[in-house]
Amino acid sequence: MKQVHPITIQSGMSQSGSYILMLLEPESQRQIPIIIGAHEAQGILLAKETVHTRRPMTHELMAKMMEAYGLGMTQVTIDRVLDGVFYATLHITDGFNEKTLDSRTTDAITLALLTDAPIMVDDNVLEETAVAAEQATSPTPTLEALQAELRRCEEAEDYERAAEIQKRIEEMRG
Repeated sequence: MKQVHPITIQSGMSQSGSYILMLLEPESQRQIPIIIGAHEAQGILLAKETVHTRRPMTHELMAKMMEAYGLGMTQVTIDRVLDGVFYATLHITDGFNEKTLDSRTTDAITLALLTDAPIMVDDNVLEETAVAAEQATSPTPTLEALQAELRRCEEAEDYERAAEIQKRIEEMRG
């Protein structure tokens, strides 16, 4: 299993109303493109940017319910891909026991972002679906995406990668 981070969401090119979520595996710099719908893209973006709406969205409600009942998410795993569909599992604990729940990948990613749980990808899924960064369909990452990745690298104490990202941020700013 390898940890991944959502880095960009861009408009899909193959279908109207579709988006491409790019997950980055920092160690190899490979990216996993996942085609998602508009509502899923909105949920992930709101969670990623920690935007709070006037009323809680479904994922926020789920995260708050887990917290209210003393449950925590230890991780999210993207376990397999069949016919282009990614499958994920939520790993939830009460501090003593861990339960797993089948989940749509987009819901799992959104909940992971809201609960600060790591997003893990099975090595076989990574090998089957990941592409080198230069082959990715993702455009140049936005300034916000680079800043978020910089924060993650600093938190993980990956200062070498953080320095590279900081240089890219400075280049973008001119």
